[in-house]
Amino acid sequence: MSALRLRPARAADSALLLAWRNDPLTRAASVDTAEVALADHERWLAASLANEGRRLLVAEEHAQAVGSLRADRLPGGAWELSWTVAPHARGRGLGQRMVALLAQELEGPLVARVRAENIASRRIAEACGLVLFSSEGGLLEFRSADSWP
Repeated sequence: MSALRLRPARAADSALLLAWRNDPLTRAASVDTAEVALADHERWLAASLANEGRRLLVAEEHAQAVGSLRADRLPGGAWELSWTVAPHARGRGLGQRMVALLAQELEGPLVARVRAENIASRRIAEACGLVLFSSEGGLLEFRSADSWP
């Protein structure tokens, strides 16, 4: 298994992040399946990079970007996680490794919302110790088992 590292995203990652977000398989598996326009993406990225309550990261393996992760601080101190594995890097177990690495860095409860039909992300959440907490409207909410009241 090769070294995987997480680094903060930067403005120079814009084109890469947009391409991954608009990938048809990524969109189909996302909570929001709409295609994102360049101008909207650039506004979102600038706001994300300036948001102290958000950690936006790029996962790299062998100095090649292979995915992105987002952790948003929720009221009460929990972190909501979201992740994308780059199309060229899928099927190698990177999603699980990426999320596990991020989870180790965060203090506090974790939550992830996943589309019910997104089997890969469901498996990633479970493999990282998150348990199914609720299901509503086609979305599954996973939470860290040991840190919620």
